[in-house]
Amino acid sequence: MFRSIVMHMRATPFLVALCTTLSLAGCVTGQTSNRLSGPGDGVVVGESSELRRLVPAAQLERSAAQQYESLKKQASRKNALLPESDPQVQRLLLIAQRLRPFAEKWNPDAARWRWEVIVLRSDQVNAFCMPGGKIAFYTGILEKLKLSDDEAAMVMGHEMAHALREHARDRMAKGQLTDLGATILSSALGLGEAGRQALGYGSQLLTLKFSRDDETEADLVGMDIAARAGFDPRTGISLWRKMQASSKGAPPEWLSTHPAGSSRIDEISRNLPRVMPLYASAIGRTLETVPPDPSIH
Repeated sequence: MFRSIVMHMRATPFLVALCTTLSLAGCVTGQTSNRLSGPGDGVVVGESSELRRLVPAAQLERSAAQQYESLKKQASRKNALLPESDPQVQRLLLIAQRLRPFAEKWNPDAARWRWEVIVLRSDQVNAFCMPGGKIAFYTGILEKLKLSDDEAAMVMGHEMAHALREHARDRMAKGQLTDLGATILSSALGLGEAGRQALGYGSQLLTLKFSRDDETEADLVGMDIAARAGFDPRTGISLWRKMQASSKGAPPEWLSTHPAGSSRIDEISRNLPRVMPLYASAIGRTLETVPPDPSIH
């Protein structure tokens, strides 16, 4: 995308400054050398896009935290925010507590995140994790799918993986490359606050759409994290069977940004041999003595 912009614009001094600013953006906006390649065993996914460095991680996390707080306040006013004492909230907090130590294997920055978990009263079959570890579940996904702890861990691991692999940061960098470059340049040239307004990311986070590749990667990384924490990764299969049953009438895969449920099940199945040893080790068993496959009915 960067090359196409250069090829279709005249090489003015302004453009040279813009291109230079964009090429240095990763160095200016973040000092981390983290390539987000994962722990080396378990599932294998590609390196994270370096383009994501065009979006400052710290600012994105601050915007996410602000949006999350706003969401909590709105939900509380509507009596849609479950109290921390609620059994469903307590259950998810315990699952998150088990998953968190293994999140750092996928992104060392997660060690400094202020993780939170909330449950929102809604019929939506949905959950999310914003940058910086801000997790939300809707009661719809817990109640309609009757999630077991293992299945809930697979959902949470999936959502955590989006944050750990910095998919939101990558999507925004790709979608707003030109605007972001202009904003960085305006700041460098001292053009004032108006030139920096485009860096207010919070309002975009709840409507951001991930790609099929992002979703597949989140499935695999989430399964890896859950297995390391002692949750049965085979429940990813039963989870997506439930999701398929609940989403009848959904568009076919080629018309959707999300992989079809059957494709996700196939991908999970192919990667089970990579994570089953992690799960067996976490629960103190051998592969031959792990409990029966809960995805088989």
